Amino acid sequence: MIREIVVHPGGAHKDDYLACAMLLAKHPVSIYRREPTSDDLADAEVCVVDVGGEWDESKMNFDHHQFPRDSEPLCALSLVLKYLGLYEDAQKFCDWLSVAEYIDTRGIVDTAKWLEVDRETLSKLNSPIDVTMLRRFASKIEHHQGEPIWELMKMVGDDLYEYITGMKERLAYVAEHAEILEMNFGKKILFMPRSEPLADDASSGMGRYVIEEGLQEEIVGMIYPDRRGVGYGMSRYNDDKRLEFTRVGDEDDVHFAHNKGFIAKTSATDLCRLKALVEQSWIG
Repeated sequence: MIREIVVHPGGAHKDDYLACAMLLAKHPVSIYRREPTSDDLADAEVCVVDVGGEWDESKMNFDHHQFPRDSEPLCALSLVLKYLGLYEDAQKFCDWLSVAEYIDTRGIVDTAKWLEVDRETLSKLNSPIDVTMLRRFASKIEHHQGEPIWELMKMVGDDLYEYITGMKERLAYVAEHAEILEMNFGKKILFMPRSEPLADDASSGMGRYVIEEGLQEEIVGMIYPDRRGVGYGMSRYNDDKRLEFTRVGDEDDVHFAHNKGFIAKTSATDLCRLKALVEQSWIG
């Protein structure tokens, strides 16, 4: 039984925010932003996050600052994900995780070098959503259930937990139901046939499946059930611009083709017709 979460006071960062959010997904308790006491560190009913100089799951302590300077870039979020048994899956499914770890443990300059971009490029990727949430989280010393920040953190933790744990199921669903279509232009399309009842998000996991199966050089597009109609959606994989779906925008059975060419929607359900539309969209 977890009684409360203690996290360091002062400025908040993405790693301690997300670490607390993930803990709230399993332990919906109050968060206190203060320095931990020795009693806190010894009490397994108190989660101590990103402070305290100790990583000990048996006592629910999740700090990384005591690690050697050249150690693996693990942050507080990494340690909480390990405790939840989600770290390996999060590394595979959350492309942002390694960047968050690197920024927190190495700093923005070294992270930019590691990513082979300049620091200004990273700064341009900052989101005002991130800034506001971290500032508001840091602005109060206590966060309790029913308060806006606590509730939003719980939503973030719940969604992230569901995404990581659910991705394995989604990948298994894709592996069981999807087909790889050989196209006349020498590439392949990943096709998800319609099932009854239709999955909540039939296309979810298809892009990740391509990566998991090492098909990035072969798959150029995807066809999947349209949740808004009886037909299918057709889209590029990894924004491969050799597929230009505006080329089929005037077809009678195509009711939407984005003017940027990356996606189209059709009422067609016959597989031969779907393949013909993709063939027509190929510009090579």
